[in-house]
Amino acid sequence: MENLPRKYLTRDEMMKRVARFKDLKGSDGGLPDSKMPGCERTLYNVIGFQPPENVGANATSPVGDLAARMAAIKIREGFNLGYCKAKPGHGPEMHNHDTNETFISMTGTWRASWEDENGKVDYVDLQPLDVVSFPPGMIRRFENVTKGDPNEEAILMFVIGGDAPQAEFSDDAIARIEKAGAWQRPAHQ
Repeated sequence: MENLPRKYLTRDEMMKRVARFKDLKGSDGGLPDSKMPGCERTLYNVIGFQPPENVGANATSPVGDLAARMAAIKIREGFNLGYCKAKPGHGPEMHNHDTNETFISMTGTWRASWEDENGKVDYVDLQPLDVVSFPPGMIRRFENVTKGDPNEEAILMFVIGGDAPQAEFSDDAIARIEKAGAWQRPAHQ
């Protein structure tokens, strides 16, 4: 005997829940480290990612403020999914999330790094279809470490829990970003 409720959608309603990679609109800005050398990347908001409410000056949507408004599939069902496309040697600065973040290497080799309680950085390299999952509150980053053509971008998928998750860069990351002149902390902080 079935216990779960059923839902029925028309084909038109279901087609609003389909995203074609070739049609995705990416964003290369909106995060404090977006213009930092070595952090340049394009983020694609595929499912969800609503802008978080009541965030601090260095906190934002994990995909940045612009991409948070460009979801290909505009649903709020407890998780978000996106892609990052970057050249080798590129990825964000160390950051944190208020929800789980899971990385899946789609193409190339991606390094997922994290800090321990003493600030020591450890990492794991992901080959295509490998997965690593970070719990809320863990300082982490990812970087394309693919060998070969330095201009060939690789793709990383990320799944982040929640309906409007929040990302925050570490204090050390913010200091590096400011020192590089890539971002200036808002005056009210």
